[in-house]
Amino acid sequence: MCSPRSRSSSSSLSLLWAAVALAVHDPAVVISIANAVLIPLSFASNIFVQPRSIPGWLQAFVYVNPLSHVATAARGLMNDAGGVGGADAWSLTASAVIALVCTPITLRLYGRQG
Repeated sequence: MCSPRSRSSSSSLSLLWAAVALAVHDPAVVISIANAVLIPLSFASNIFVQPRSIPGWLQAFVYVNPLSHVATAARGLMNDAGGVGGADAWSLTASAVIALVCTPITLRLYGRQG
């Protein structure tokens, strides 16, 4: 079962991609935009490798990459590392900000469809 933290993160991102889909209207373009954004973020994060094993200039980006924070929070939850810490709080805050920004935009774009 998904934790509330992962549901809030996925819900906020679904609002973001729904807004993109409503603005673009072409599914292939939406997928291309999503890939252009998410693939570099995935490979420049701590999902696949430890940050200490990559070059210093890339480490700086890894430490501010939102996917790194989400991955760290998910690892902490799976390892039962304790309560809401830095990565958990950062992930929840980022999800809330994305949802607060994307909800009115998505609803406005959806309202224009009808």
